[in-house]
Amino acid sequence: MIHDLYETINRRRDVRGQFTGEPLPEAALDRILTAAHAAPSVGLSQPWDFILVRDPQLRQTFHTHVHTERETFAATLDGDAARRFAGIKIDGILESTLSVVVTYDAARGGPAVLGRHAIADAGLYSVCLAIQNLWLAATAEGLGVGWVSFYREEFLRDLLGIPGGVRPVAWLCLGPVSHLEDVPDLERHGWRRRRPLRLALHADRWGG
Repeated sequence: MIHDLYETINRRRDVRGQFTGEPLPEAALDRILTAAHAAPSVGLSQPWDFILVRDPQLRQTFHTHVHTERETFAATLDGDAARRFAGIKIDGILESTLSVVVTYDAARGGPAVLGRHAIADAGLYSVCLAIQNLWLAATAEGLGVGWVSFYREEFLRDLLGIPGGVRPVAWLCLGPVSHLEDVPDLERHGWRRRRPLRLALHADRWGG
């Protein structure tokens, strides 16, 4: 069991181009969402919601917006960075079976959220824990997940009718995949390399 957990963590990938579009078993989806909902949260506020987006028109509209934002980012690059970025696929919105939008409601569990009085973002961290649970559960099921980050929050809020005050945190592409890459996409394309653990460790104080 311990080996399986570490294997799942190390096998997890941010999927872009490997989605097959095949059906996603409802039982697997239920297990994945149950795992996400089981995440720890500050003050037991459970400040997340999950919007399951299947509508082709909504996904096409979002896809168009994402690629407009891609062009905006690409315009800030030049030289080698521009060439590397040109070969990187940034989403699987149209190819994946399902999209899951995860939101954060800061008012959930209020007005006094136990444990959030000194760290305002603790609720947002809780949502990220739910996303990680979802991602690892999907990986354990042999499925792929891709986090799309090229979008404006206001656009997505308006597109899906998300209430004011509720923040869209992630658009996740989810579904069966042909395979999971051994090496993460950005590393394969030469965008960045992973930082060794030893460079992230400090003893007692920063730089120790």
